[in-house]
Amino acid sequence: MGRNRKYLGQIFLAFLKIAPATFGGGYAMIPLMEKEVVEKRKWINPQEIGEIFAIAQSVPGAIAINSAIFIGYRLAGVLGAIAAMIGILLPTFLIVIALSILFIFVKDNPYMEAAFTGIRAAVVAMILFAAYKIGLTAVYDKTTLVIMIVTAVILLFLQVHPVAVILAGIALGIVIVKVKEWFGYATQLEKDEDK
Repeated sequence: MGRNRKYLGQIFLAFLKIAPATFGGGYAMIPLMEKEVVEKRKWINPQEIGEIFAIAQSVPGAIAINSAIFIGYRLAGVLGAIAAMIGILLPTFLIVIALSILFIFVKDNPYMEAAFTGIRAAVVAMILFAAYKIGLTAVYDKTTLVIMIVTAVILLFLQVHPVAVILAGIALGIVIVKVKEWFGYATQLEKDEDK
């Protein structure tokens, strides 16, 4: 945290590059963000990025913007957060304005409708891939696997608000750690990288 301010330009350009390359919203940006900041630039390790994504989706706002702000802040403080936020928002803002104008002229074009059908299917694949990548760091033992399965079932079959599920996950995590400590079991709080 608090890297030199010379990284501000790099942070801005990294997120400026991510935003226009992604269709389908914040979850579709997750694989590109991870590739850019973890694999290519090595600014953050895979465990940290998983934690950032978990926090970003737990707070109000779009996950892409929240993640960019968290990453920018982690790298260069408040100015890094601002640079990342502007980088992720600027292309999207300009693209939305351009598409809104273009849509007026081509809204009934069958080729455009076909293109959006393909884009929607590709976005689903990107979101599933993002869930898989986050799952690699978030699900690391039987307890976290059971929590993930139960949460997925609750979201699929019951009318429970996602915020309630997140709050229940927080409470459940605290309770599980305390119960394990009470029974004298060691609590694993992150994935063992040696496995």
